[in-house]
This record gives sequence, C-alpha cells and structure tokens, in this order.
Amino acid sequence: MSRWIILILLCLFVSFYGFQAIRTVTKNIWVYAGYWLISVLVMANFIYRYTNFVRGESFTHAHGYALAFLFTWFLPIMFITLFMLGEDLFRVGSYAVRKITNNEVDSNSRRQFLSQLALGVAAIPFASFLYGITRGKYNFQVIKHKLYFEDLPDAFDGYKITQISDIHSGSLESKEDIAYGVDLVNKENSDLILFTGDIVNSKAEEMGEWIPVFDKFKAKDGKFSVLGNHDYGYYAYGGDVELIGKNQLELEAVHKSIGFDLMMNESRRIERNGEHINILGVENWGASRHFPKRGSLKEATKHIGDNEFNILMSHDPSHFDYAKMELNKRDINNHDIVVDEPNIINFEKHIHLTLAGHTHGMQFGIEIPLLGIKWSPVKYRYPKWAGLYKEANKYLHVNRGFGYLAFPGRIGIWPEITVIELKKGTNKA
Repeated sequence: MSRWIILILLCLFVSFYGFQAIRTVTKNIWVYAGYWLISVLVMANFIYRYTNFVRGESFTHAHGYALAFLFTWFLPIMFITLFMLGEDLFRVGSYAVRKITNNEVDSNSRRQFLSQLALGVAAIPFASFLYGITRGKYNFQVIKHKLYFEDLPDAFDGYKITQISDIHSGSLESKEDIAYGVDLVNKENSDLILFTGDIVNSKAEEMGEWIPVFDKFKAKDGKFSVLGNHDYGYYAYGGDVELIGKNQLELEAVHKSIGFDLMMNESRRIERNGEHINILGVENWGASRHFPKRGSLKEATKHIGDNEFNILMSHDPSHFDYAKMELNKRDINNHDIVVDEPNIINFEKHIHLTLAGHTHGMQFGIEIPLLGIKWSPVKYRYPKWAGLYKEANKYLHVNRGFGYLAFPGRIGIWPEITVIELKKGTNKA
C-alpha cells in the first residue's frame, strides 16, 4: 500500500507543477479540466492494472499500455516540474533580494516565458513516447557488419549470417508489422539465421498464433536457436516444477514448428567444399543470480577440436567476460545452476564470434552513429549492451532485439536485424 501512496503523491506533485505552467499560457477551463482528468485516469488505470499483479503469470497488453501511458503522460510533466520548481526557488531568493534592495522584478513575465519553454521541452519526450508506442516498436533496422578472420576456412569467405533475438511473442500485437520484419530478414538471403533467445515472455502458449508468421524465416543452411531467461517458464506458474517442465516441452515443440534447430549446450557443423565451421548453442547463462543458469560451454564444445572456427549463441552478453559471479548453488526458483561456468573470452577453446541479446538496449536511449553517440541507461547494468565489441581477439555482438517486453514501445533504440558477413583475412579499415 505504501508504494501506491508514494506513487500518488509523486504524480500529484508533478501534476500540480504542470498545471502551474498551463495556467500561465491559457485561461481555458476546459483545458484545465482535461489536464486533471487525464492525470487522474492515467494514474488510476496504472494502479488498477498493477494491484495484485504477479510477474509473468498475469501480464497482459493492458498492463503494458498502463505502463506506457504513465510514462508518456507523467515523464514530460516531470520536465515541466524541473523548470517550474527551479523558478519557484529563484523567486524565493529574489524575494529576499527585493526586500533588501527595494528593486522590483517582473516575475510574471519571467514565469510565463519559463512556462512556455517548459511546455516546449516537454513536448519532445511526449512526442517521442507517442511515436515509440505506435510506430517505433516496428521501426526495424537492418544493421550490417563485415568481420575479418585470418583463420576463417576459405569456403566460408563471404558467408552471411542473420541474427535476431528477443521476439517476446507475448507482447506482440500487429501481425502485419511483424510480418514486415520477417520479410526484411528473408530479403537478406543469408546462409544462416541464428536466434539468440527469449521467444516468449513466460509461456509457450504465447507463441501459438505467431507460428504461421515466424515459420516464414528462410536460410540456405538452416535456422538455429537457443533459449533465453524468459523461455523457461520461471516467471509463471508460481514455481510449480511440473508445470514449468510441461511448458519447457511445449516450448521446444514451438521452436521445431518454426523450423528452428534448438541447441541446448550443443554444436552443429556447417560444411562447404570439404571445410566446416561450428555453430555452438548454450542454454541461458549470465553473471546475475536473478536468471536461470543452465549454459555449459564445456558441453557445447565436447565434440569440437582445438583449432576449429566457432560461432556461439549465448543469450546473456555478461557470459562473455563477467569478472564477478553473483551466484548461489541454487537459483531464484531453487533449481540447480552451473556454478563453474567459465567466461567466453577465457574459455579453453577459441570462440571467434559470440552472438547475444537480452538487454533490448532497454528499449530506450539515444544513438547517433555519425556523431558517435550511443547511450542507454542499461549500460550501467550491462557494459556491453548493444552492437559490436572486440576483446582478446574475439567478437561479441549484442542484438537490440526484434520485439519488446513490458513497455510496448521503443524510443531511440529500434528493433534490430543483424547481418554479419564473414570475411577471410585482416580488416584493413
């Protein structure tokens, strides 16, 4: 109950300051009434949707939009509050100065100017959030990389791999827009499609109506996949082991229905002209103790030689180079975990390229490649959170995700389709 009281007081506080700005630019009583009505309805809807909410078990589109409306309405008002609160503090200080100097200052005109400025600034995040929850989540970006390897088998020079990640089918809505994303994948005519986990939010049944959309993926040498932290049913079924196990079997069948070869600590050999590369797939593993840890590099590479060319799918990018493990011997749902899993860059067998997802780029941030700007709050949790990284002569690519989770939109961090071309030799750029 206390959290709702805090939320209500915070919303009322910023709403009051937002109202002060509106009062300086209009005297229309209907604008006033509309402003307060929307504020109350947005706040009440969020509280109604999230009272007695159980993560994973009861999340619906209505919950997602309640969250979206809360952010879309109140975050811009918070910007207004910063302006107006600052002006109030200035007025307190200037009042004391006036008493001492007997000088009068036209505070009304200053307040009107600041109110107009605040409303103009607030319009930017308001418009951004509106775009993000209507079109931004379908603003698919095809991002291409050429990666050079001196030990790449000659037969695979120019080999194309498309990576997608984090479909989160339980959040998806528009089949037409998602089908457009699938078409973009197929237009690349890649040799492989690799999916790096989180095909659902919690339950296998979420994918049912979407199978006819996603089974259209096409690749010459096959489609391979791994599981992400959301694919184990841990966030649903109240920890019921039997139901979680049943969901697991159903989810494996979903991958098969789409045409994915689901890899659970396994490897596959791709052959061309008497040469080969290996595709490795591990179950979910990451440094945080909050997620399932079933991944095993040792199991996935037990049939792999020491000097072979390896591409790994591992959902969580922290698997790449974690330095500190936040582990117990059992995970949050009292399941066994892999406690001695090495990180990828220090693993005994060379893994040339690791493909991960998981972060979504937090679905919020700023990226302006031409100016070298790349920022999202998620970077403070995952230092390697989106794009291409290289360390110890090994590459990691973190996909920003195909779908979305919880917040039904994307702002500045768009859904991603990654196309990687493998090249023989040294990068001369």
